[in-house]
Amino acid sequence: MTQASANTAPPSAPMDKDKRNWIIGTAAVGGVGVACVAVPFVSTFSPSERAKAAGASVEVDISALKPGEKMTVEWRGKPVWILKRSPEQVAALPKNDALLADPKSLRKPGELTPVYARNGNRSIKAETLVVVGICSHLGCSPSDKLAAGPQPSLPDDWAGGFLCACHGSTFDVAGRVYKNKPAPDNLEVPPHMYLSDTRLLIGEDKKA
Repeated sequence: MTQASANTAPPSAPMDKDKRNWIIGTAAVGGVGVACVAVPFVSTFSPSERAKAAGASVEVDISALKPGEKMTVEWRGKPVWILKRSPEQVAALPKNDALLADPKSLRKPGELTPVYARNGNRSIKAETLVVVGICSHLGCSPSDKLAAGPQPSLPDDWAGGFLCACHGSTFDVAGRVYKNKPAPDNLEVPPHMYLSDTRLLIGEDKKA
């Protein structure tokens, strides 16, 4: 036998076409599987900025608010109302107590009303109301009916507040629901605190 013939391997048999296609297909599926498994882990360690911001606090400048005016900001995807009540509106609040379902905010106190808002004004400062503008019935957003006096869909002795037109629930200017209405609870007071006389932080209340 010559040197050349001793080092030359016999030619391999050609691979069956169907077997080759099966191997390629299996490898491709396996690669997709690896990619699918990896995505959740990558997502776990790289949350989006939007997700980070979902629970973030919101700082609000209320210096331009005048008595009787309201502004709306978004916190956790919810509308938060900030109402600067007039001295007359604050003084009239106790007169509503007998007409309200939960005037002292004793229902679900830890869930709907922080300790610092469990008072007749439902606020840290008497003149400034901070509430989530979502009805406790079916999640509609009530409309402003801040002016006192008779008006459509409201009693003639209306003292001012909010009306949920979906099913007729009414709330006073402290976000307290009137008796015999579909809404079971007062409007939620979100965690909040004052950074200064004119700046609010919605979503955090460590110093409240």
